[in-house]
Amino acid sequence: MAEAQKEERARGLAVQALELVASGRDEEGSRALREAASLAPDNQDVKAAFDKIQKDDLQHLLHKLCSKFVHQDDQDAGKEALAYLSRSADVPGDVAAECMELVTKPRTVAKPPSTMGAGNYKKLDIKKKKEEARIAAMIQESQEIQDGIISGLLRESSAAKAWFAKKLDQCSTNLVFKDLYGIGNGTANGIATVVLDLSAWSSADVRETCEKDIFQLYLAKLLEVGDEYNGRALKGIARLLAADAEKLHEFMDEMCFDAVLTCLDDRGPIEVRSQATLATAKYLEVSDSAQKTLVNFVTTRIARQHNEDIVLAFSAAAGVFPVAPSIASTLFLTKGFLESLIPLVEKKAKSEKVEQATLNMLNAACIDTACREAIGKHCTRWLQHVLDAGKGRRPGIAAVVLAKCQGSSIQNGNEKASKMQDDAHVDGLVSKLEIMMADGSPEAIQSSIEGLAYASVKPKVKDQLAKDQEFLITFLGILKSHSAPGSSIAFGGLTLIDNLTRYLPNLSEEQKRISQLKAYANASKPSAQADPLDEEDAVTKRCKAVVDAGAISVLVSISKTLSPGSIGIVFNILLSLSRTQSLRGTIAQQGGVRLLLQNYTAITGTSATEVQARHTASHALARILVKVDPTLVFPSSGAVSLTSAIRPLVSLLSEDPALATEGPRDLLPTFEALLSLTNLASTPSSGAAENIIRLAFPTIEDLLLTSNERIQRAATELVCNLVTCPAGIELFADESKAAARRVHILLAMADVDDEETRKAAGGALASLTQFEGAVKAILARERAVEILLGLCEGDDQEGQIVHRGVVCVMNIVCMEDPIAQAAIEQVKDLGGLDILKAAAQDFQQNEQILSCAVQARKALVA
Repeated sequence: MAEAQKEERARGLAVQALELVASGRDEEGSRALREAASLAPDNQDVKAAFDKIQKDDLQHLLHKLCSKFVHQDDQDAGKEALAYLSRSADVPGDVAAECMELVTKPRTVAKPPSTMGAGNYKKLDIKKKKEEARIAAMIQESQEIQDGIISGLLRESSAAKAWFAKKLDQCSTNLVFKDLYGIGNGTANGIATVVLDLSAWSSADVRETCEKDIFQLYLAKLLEVGDEYNGRALKGIARLLAADAEKLHEFMDEMCFDAVLTCLDDRGPIEVRSQATLATAKYLEVSDSAQKTLVNFVTTRIARQHNEDIVLAFSAAAGVFPVAPSIASTLFLTKGFLESLIPLVEKKAKSEKVEQATLNMLNAACIDTACREAIGKHCTRWLQHVLDAGKGRRPGIAAVVLAKCQGSSIQNGNEKASKMQDDAHVDGLVSKLEIMMADGSPEAIQSSIEGLAYASVKPKVKDQLAKDQEFLITFLGILKSHSAPGSSIAFGGLTLIDNLTRYLPNLSEEQKRISQLKAYANASKPSAQADPLDEEDAVTKRCKAVVDAGAISVLVSISKTLSPGSIGIVFNILLSLSRTQSLRGTIAQQGGVRLLLQNYTAITGTSATEVQARHTASHALARILVKVDPTLVFPSSGAVSLTSAIRPLVSLLSEDPALATEGPRDLLPTFEALLSLTNLASTPSSGAAENIIRLAFPTIEDLLLTSNERIQRAATELVCNLVTCPAGIELFADESKAAARRVHILLAMADVDDEETRKAAGGALASLTQFEGAVKAILARERAVEILLGLCEGDDQEGQIVHRGVVCVMNIVCMEDPIAQAAIEQVKDLGGLDILKAAAQDFQQNEQILSCAVQARKALVA
C-alpha cells in the first residue's frame, strides 16, 4: 500500500476511533486507533487522537457526564450525573467549577414548529401533535436534569458556590439572574443559598451588594403579571428576609408587600402560601409601615365588596393570624369589623369562595382567646346555618370553629346556656368533625382534629369519643401516619388524647378549704361543681379505652419525630394513663418506659417548660415502675439499662426550685419515686442499689425524718432494700459517728405506730445486725435493745414484724464475745427470755420464728 494511502487510511481510522469512544464503544475505538498507529505512527491526526483519548481517560467522571449532557444532549448522562451527586460523592473543587461552567450556559433546544395559524385547529395532524408533546416532554425533562445538576453541585461543593458568587460579582447580576432563574426551583433557590453563604464571597461588601440586587430581582419577578413561578420568587424573598431583614426590608415597598399578601390567597398552592406566610411574618417583624399596609390591604378590598377582593382580604387576615396574632387580632377586633362581617357574607351568600374564605379566617382567628369569644358572640348563628345547610368542606370547618368557641367558653367557666352548648348541638358538632376527619385530605384532617381537641374540653364530648372504639382506632391510625416533624395534626391529636385522659388536679385539704372560702366570698356566681364525667372513675374508663385502642404503640412510634412541645404532651398522657395500676404493665410492655427515658435524656434545657416536662416524665416513670418486674422492663439485652431510670426517679425526691408553688408541696411524685426505687433496688446484680446510694442517700435520710407518714414509710422500705448491698451495709456498719446516727434513725423507725414502717425498719435491722459495727451502734444506744424486743412482741397476725425482731435478737446475742456478752446482759435484763418464749409459743406453726427464737434462747441460757 502506498504511503499516501496509508496516511489517508490512518486519518480515517483516527476519526473513527474518536467517534467510537465518544459513543461509549471504548474497545472498538482502541482497536481502530491501534490499527491507525500501525499504518502511520507519526501521523499528527493519529497522535492527536491518542492524546485526546488519554486526556478523556484522566477526565473526572462527573465532568464527562456533564459534558455529554451539555454537548450531546445525552439525557442518560445527565441522569447519571444526578445519581452521582445524590450519593454525596466528593467532587474536587476544580471539577465542580468546570461542571458549573458547563451546565449554567444557556441551552438552545430546538422547539417544534408551531402548528397553529393557517389550518383549522380541529384538522391538525394527530402525529404532529404527538410529536410536539414528545419533544415538549424531552425539553422539560432536560431542563429538570439541568436544574438538578446545578442544585446538586451547590449542595455538595463549596467550590461550586464560590464559582457562582464570582460569576454574580464579575458579570451583570441582572443577566446572570435572568439566565438562571428560569431553569428551575433548585437553581433559583441556589441563588439565595450562594448569596447567604459568607464563605463563598471575596468580601462582605461584595456579598451585601449582590444580596440587595438579588432581593430586588426576586421582588421584580414576583410583580411580573402572570408569572407562573410566584412560589419560586417568594422562597427567595422569604429566605433573604429571614437572614437579613434589617438590611433588605427597605426595598419592599407597599406594592411589593401587596403582592406578597395576595399570594396568601387560600385557593393557591400550599407551597406558595407557606412562603408568603414566612415573608409576611418577617416583614411585619421589622417594618414600621407593614401593619398599616396590611390593614389597608384588608379594609380597602372589603370596602370594594367584590368577591375576588373579599377573598383576598380574608385570606390575608387568615394567613397573618398564626405568625402575628397580636397584629391580626387588633384588626379583627376593630369596632365594626365583626359586626359588619356576617351581613356582608350573607349578602354574598351565593359565592362559595367568599363563604370558604370567611370560614378560613374565622378558623385562623380562633388562635386568640378574645377573637374566639367575639366569634361566639357575633357569628354563631351564621356558623350554625353553614353547619346545617352548607356544602362540601364548609360544614366541617364551621363545626371546627364552633367547637373552638365552645371549648373556649367552657375553659373560661362560662356556664350561660346557649344553643351552641346544647347537648344535641354538641353531638351534631362531633359527628360533623368525625366525618370530616375521615375525608382523607391533610387540611380536612388537621381542621377536624383541631376542632375535636377544642370540643373535647367538654366532659360529654370526652365520654362520647372514648366510648366510640371505632373512632379511636381510626383516629390513632391517622395520628400515626401524619407525624412528620412539625406536624400540626400530631399536636392537635396529642392534645385530644390529653383531654380524654386528663384527671382533675388533686387538692390537699388546705387547698379545698381555700377553694370553699373563695366560693363563699364570690357567692354571686354559681360555684363550679365537678362534672360526674370528669370524676376519677369516668376518667379511668376513658384511659382504659384509649390504651385498648392501641394508643401506647402509636405514641412510641411517633415520638421520634415530635417537637419538644408535643413530647411534653406525650409525657402528660403517660402520666395520666399510668395512674391506673392495671395499665402500667401494658405501658411498660409496649415501650412506654423506653419512650420516657429516651426523651427525658434529650431534654437538656433549663426553661420552666423543659423543667416541667422532665418532672412529668419522671413522675410517669415512677408510677409505671412501682410494681412492674424490672427484669422484664430492662432485659439484659435491651437498649435501655435499668440504672438509666434511677436519675429521673431521684430527681423527684427533692423539690425543684423551678417548680415551687405558693401552696404545699405535692408529695405524691416523691412517694411514688421512693416505691419505684425500692422496686429497682430489689433487683439482684443490677447495680441499682449502689447507684441509688451514690446519687441520693443524703436525701433519703432526710425523708426518713419527714412528718409525712407515707413518705417516711416508703423511705424506710427503700433503705431496707439498700442495706442488702455492700455499699448500703457500710453506711450503717463502718463504726463511724454518721453510721451510728443512721442506726439510731432506723431504730426510731422500728418504734413508730405505723405497722408497715416498723416492718421495713425491722427488715433493715435484721440484715444489719449480722455485722459487728451495726451491733455495736445498737448496744451503745439507749432503748435500742428494748425496741428490738418490742418487735418480737408485735401484734401483726402474720408474724412478719415478730420474725424480724426475733432475727435481730438472735443476731446480736450470737455475736462473738465481748459483743455477744454485752448483748446477752441487756436482753436478759429486759426480760428477753420470756419475750422469746412467748413469741415461739404464739407462732408455733411458723418454723422460721420458732427456729430463730430457740437459737436465741440457747445463746441466752448458755
